[in-house]
Amino acid sequence: MDFCEKCGTILVAKEEKNKVVFVCRKCGHKFTDYKPIEIEEQIKNKPSDDVVVIEKEEQALPKTKVICPQCGNKEAVWWLQQTRSVDEAPTLFLRCVSCKHSWREYG
Repeated sequence: MDFCEKCGTILVAKEEKNKVVFVCRKCGHKFTDYKPIEIEEQIKNKPSDDVVVIEKEEQALPKTKVICPQCGNKEAVWWLQQTRSVDEAPTLFLRCVSCKHSWREYG
């Protein structure tokens, strides 16, 4: 970010004749003598090298005590989703932590 030498206002980039120049919005002063900044980064490790996966199927959803209609397990994860119009209650979805069966309950 550069500032105008005359009035101190932030200079804005504009393209003129296939060349980028910085122009002051306040006084119109043009600044053409600049060098673009080049940033270079060398990555030694892959970004996924620092991520530890404990369990692939693990979800960050809250759990509740409810009986699964398929296997009879007593624990499931749940989430709310608006499936109908906004003036109606959201739908409660549940997924059994044992057999992964999903079902919904309307509120």
